[in-house]
Amino acid sequence: MRIANVDIATNNRPFIIAEMSGNHNQSLERALQIVKAAAEAGAHAIKLQTYTPDTLTIDHKGGLFDINDEQSLWKGRNLYELYKEAMTPYEWHKPIFEYAKELGVLCFSTPFDEAAVDMLDELGAPCHKIASFENNHHPLLRKIAKTGKPVIMSTGISSLSDINESVGVLRSNGCQDLALLKCTSSYPSSPENTNILTIPHMRAMFKCEVGLSDHTMGVGAAVAAVALGARIIEKHFCLSRAEGGVDSAFSLEPAEFKQLVIETERAFLSLGEVQYGIMKAEEKSLRYKRSIYVVKDIQEGEVLTAENIRIIRPGDGLAPKYYERLLGRASKQKLLRGTPLTWELI
Repeated sequence: MRIANVDIATNNRPFIIAEMSGNHNQSLERALQIVKAAAEAGAHAIKLQTYTPDTLTIDHKGGLFDINDEQSLWKGRNLYELYKEAMTPYEWHKPIFEYAKELGVLCFSTPFDEAAVDMLDELGAPCHKIASFENNHHPLLRKIAKTGKPVIMSTGISSLSDINESVGVLRSNGCQDLALLKCTSSYPSSPENTNILTIPHMRAMFKCEVGLSDHTMGVGAAVAAVALGARIIEKHFCLSRAEGGVDSAFSLEPAEFKQLVIETERAFLSLGEVQYGIMKAEEKSLRYKRSIYVVKDIQEGEVLTAENIRIIRPGDGLAPKYYERLLGRASKQKLLRGTPLTWELI
């Protein structure tokens, strides 16, 4: 799968996406600062969300339009009001896209309606992201697929059957480059409900690139996901959790995001291949493994005992496995303390 100039594949380093969401706090200046901070932290892409409250819901109170979940970060909020606070104004998209390009970072977005897809295409978005909450919106999926651009789809709050249906809609409408992200749509998520063992199964099931949309705190889940085959990591990003923001509670700050980039790359590089035997990088260390040495001066003809030979470092004597065979045998010559034993001396 190729997004702009980036190849996403099993043999390539993970593609790290910084999700801005609504952490700009309705300030374009802050949004641009987030782009810069993400670039400096090593993000490969910055991702926006393209919607207005009216494209997501209606201005209405009562029932599920109000968030009453005691565990929710947004308890007591009304959906319309929350989305109005969190939205990224459409007129900001162009300057954000342009600034990201200037900094050498890809910029794309999650469109939440068909008109948003058209606007993002006009801005030259290299791909489209589909949110977990939208992956059952088949008309939107068809619109996105018909752009012919690569698609990244999160799979939260979805059964296997749901995902299969959505993938079918995308592929039957022209989507050829598809990546799926394992996602748990709770905010924040816990490591226990992240279930990243799904990642290799998802790759095998849908025969596409896979990744993790990670709502846990810290970088541990993302690092482990890379070890299991994830090659896209999406993580919410903010300048400072202390300064607030609709998603700041489960977002990484710049120093933490930089650590995410470093550690996921280290996880990838450590995978290597199935390998046994002595690697070239280990050859110098081989000399410091244990071997059998003379530890007390031995006269010619003297018997080798546990008092005059020992298994110690370094490693240029006989291998430790021969120790019992050597005990009771005689020396051919005088041997000084610190001599590595060889068969020629016995």
